Amino acid sequence: MFGAISADKVMKISVEISKAYRLLNHGPTVLVSTAHHNQRNVMAAAWNMPLDFDPPKVAIVIDKNTYTRELIESSGSFAINVPCRAQAEMVVKVGSSSGRELLGKAEDNKFAAFDLPTFTASKIAAPLLEGCVAWLECKVVPEPHIRDAYDLYLAEVVAAWTDERVFSDGHWHFEGHDELRTIHHIAGGNFFTTGEAFKA
Repeated sequence: MFGAISADKVMKISVEISKAYRLLNHGPTVLVSTAHHNQRNVMAAAWNMPLDFDPPKVAIVIDKNTYTRELIESSGSFAINVPCRAQAEMVVKVGSSSGRELLGKAEDNKFAAFDLPTFTASKIAAPLLEGCVAWLECKVVPEPHIRDAYDLYLAEVVAAWTDERVFSDGHWHFEGHDELRTIHHIAGGNFFTTGEAFKA
């Protein structure tokens, strides 16, 4: 199960929606999960960012050839799951495989194929991935021009959650939890983790 911690053992807290942008403000690699009817998928994405405060919005690049994009177009929503160092191997596996290639097989989605446990989102159909350190439930803001021209999706964050061991009172604090530090993809399966926090 790639070092994941089950959802019932993680102290998740709701994040004040006005602080949801801080869950992405440090530029982590994320996992985008989607669902439409009985189809589900998850993919890795490194090009994402917070975009606005009120209501909170995010921007993320989803290539037009991906199965995830097909499901986002059908459902109008997706989740951003923020994985941690303990999940790096899983992120590489998820990011280097196609959910479309699993259709029609016994394990017909990446969650089943890679034994990825999930839990239910509060406001969207997409599953949330256990073991991550933050989750943002997102509804697509219709912007067909930038979607079609640049593969760029804008979405409103309608709910946000985090693991309180590493994020509380609107701030990340990874000290004492190195395995939970967020990861940042720099190409070719190479990552670095979030470093020491300091104030200037």
